[in-house]
Amino acid sequence: MKDAFGLPQSLLVLGGTSEIALATARRLIARRTRTVWLAGRPSPALDRAAEQLGALGADVRTVAFDALDADSHETVLGKVFAEGDIDLVLLAFGVLGDQAHDEREPSAAVRVAQTNYTGAVSAGLVAARALQTQGHGSLVVLSSVAAERPRRANFIYGSSKAGLDAFAQGLGDALHGTGVHVMVVRPGFVRTKMTAALEEAPLATTPEAVATAIELGLRRRSETVWVPGALRVVMSALRHLPRGVFRRLPI
Repeated sequence: MKDAFGLPQSLLVLGGTSEIALATARRLIARRTRTVWLAGRPSPALDRAAEQLGALGADVRTVAFDALDADSHETVLGKVFAEGDIDLVLLAFGVLGDQAHDEREPSAAVRVAQTNYTGAVSAGLVAARALQTQGHGSLVVLSSVAAERPRRANFIYGSSKAGLDAFAQGLGDALHGTGVHVMVVRPGFVRTKMTAALEEAPLATTPEAVATAIELGLRRRSETVWVPGALRVVMSALRHLPRGVFRRLPI
């Protein structure tokens, strides 16, 4: 169960090697979280992440999870929930893709969409049903500011995040009043290994800053969190720009 401050004692990370997810796990372990499940493809990186979190004092377990294998999601996540209640599910998997390459290779673009959207729909619904069955818990979904208005430079990724964002909002509405809380997190450019080769965007942030915002959002039971907060105003303005003007922006 969550503590008096609304923070989880047990955490399931879908996307167990995500830098944002691991920063969040470290922060929550420093507070009250004692059980952590890292779900991801078996790899040395997943094992290292589990070892590092375990050194902080948590009971950390790993489980094989593939976002693209939707048929396995119910079985895999069912085994986790069978071990005990989960207070927080953090849906943190996703791929950025390579816009230029993916435009030339539609199969690569489909893989981005299937990972970021289709896989998230499947895993999100399975996790939400399990949380509803136990009668409590939060589902935190890592979206992106790119979901607000996909840009020419990354519209394949942006469109997949737009679908995810709309899905998560609708799921939150569907679960309202059930005891399950859904929170959508929209970070801007986050400095991670995944974005290291990209030109840094204005208002860039870090995994640790996103983790701090997630903790605050959980305490407040927020439904939407922007990181940094100033992006809420920026994206509101961009969203309402005429299309002709938006096309000419150097973004």
